[in-house]
Amino acid sequence: MEQRHKNVRLLFRFLSFLLLLTLTGCWSSREIEELGLVVGIALDLEKDKSPEEALERNENRYPDKDLITITNQLITSETTGAGKKEGKSQQKAYNNVSESGDAILPVLRNMVLRSDKRIFAQHLKVIVIGEDLARTVNLYQILDFFLRGQEVRPSSIILIAKNRASNTLESKEPAVIPALHLIQISKGEERTTKILPPLSLAKLNGKLHSDSSFLLQNVSTKNGEVKFEGASLIDGREKKLRGFLNEKDLEGITWVTGKGKGGLVKSSDEKTGQLIIYEIKSMKSKIRPHVDGNNISFEVNISSEGRIAESWVVSGKVSEKEFLKRAEKVSEKEVERLVKNVLDKTQKEYQADVLGFGDRLRIEHPKVWGNVKKDWDQTFSKIPIKYNVKLTITDYGTSVLKK
Repeated sequence: MEQRHKNVRLLFRFLSFLLLLTLTGCWSSREIEELGLVVGIALDLEKDKSPEEALERNENRYPDKDLITITNQLITSETTGAGKKEGKSQQKAYNNVSESGDAILPVLRNMVLRSDKRIFAQHLKVIVIGEDLARTVNLYQILDFFLRGQEVRPSSIILIAKNRASNTLESKEPAVIPALHLIQISKGEERTTKILPPLSLAKLNGKLHSDSSFLLQNVSTKNGEVKFEGASLIDGREKKLRGFLNEKDLEGITWVTGKGKGGLVKSSDEKTGQLIIYEIKSMKSKIRPHVDGNNISFEVNISSEGRIAESWVVSGKVSEKEFLKRAEKVSEKEVERLVKNVLDKTQKEYQADVLGFGDRLRIEHPKVWGNVKKDWDQTFSKIPIKYNVKLTITDYGTSVLKK
C-alpha cells in the first residue's frame, strides 16, 4: 500500500512538472512596444526625379530605372489610443513612413534606419497601387515581393488609386486609421452594385498567371475624403492598367456577372415621370455560349427579386398590379441600359473580356476555346451578345403583395 502511494506521488510530481512547462509563454514572442504593425501599404511611381536628386536623398537606384515610393502605414504602441484626448491637439492613430528606391525589399530595409520599431507585416490589410505605377510597370513585377513574402498575409486586398496611392492612407480624422477604413468600405458590396467583390493578394496571383484581363477596385481621394469609385481594367497580357470604368459601368458588370449582393435601381415611372427605387433582394445571371460552326455568340439571362424601397408616384394606389408591372418594366429597362453600356465599352472601346464570357466558353466548349483563347480579347470584341432581364417585385415596403 505504501509503495502504491509513493507511485501516485511520483506521478503527481511528474504531471505538475509538465504543467509548468506549458506556463512558460511563447518561445518566439515579441513585445508589442517594440513593433510597428503595418496595416496598409501604398506604392507610387516617381517619374520626375533624376538620378542626381535620388542620390541627394540617399535613394539608391540603377540608371534609367523609375523610382518607386513605398508608404507604410504603421500602428505602434505610441499611436494606440491616440486621437482620444479631449481639449488637446489630437495625435493621429497611425504613422505613415515613406521611402523611395527602384526595388521593394531594399526600400523596406532602408526604413529600418529611420524607425526604432521592428516592422511587422503579418497584420497587413490592404495594398494600394498608384495609377501611374499601374500604367507603367507590370503588376506581377510590382507585387512579386509581396507574393513571395512569408510575413505578408495573402488575404490582403488590392486596390488601384486614381492619382497617388499615398493620399488614400491619409485622414482628416485623427482617430481614423485609413487602411482599416478602406477595408470597411470594401464590405459595402452587400448594399450596392457599385463596389467590386474584394480581390485578395492570393486570388490576384491566379489572375496574374493567366492571360485574361480583369478588374480591380478603384479608390480616389477628393478634398481629403476617400471614396470607392469605379474599377481599373488590367490588360491580361501586359498586366498593366489600360483604363477606367465608372460607377455606372460597374453596376452593369455586377448585373452581367450576377455577383451583386444588394443595391438599388433608380428609374422613372413612364406615366408620371416620378422616381421609383427598386431594392435588390437577390440577383442571378446565366451566361450561355452558343457555337454554330465557326460562329460564336452569347446569351445572358438576368433575373432578380426585390422590393419598391421608395416611390414618388402619388397618382393611383401604389399596390395595384398595373402600377407594379409598370415599376418592374421601367426598372428592367434601366438594367438593360446599364448592361448595354458596359458591353459596348468593354467590347468596342477596350476590347477586353472582364465579364467571364471566355470562362463560360472554356467550360462548355473546351475545344472551341482552345482555338480562340490565344487572341480571345480581340475575338470577344466582335461576338454578338443578347441579354434578357427579368425583375420581380415581391413586396412593397413592409407589405407582402398577394398575387
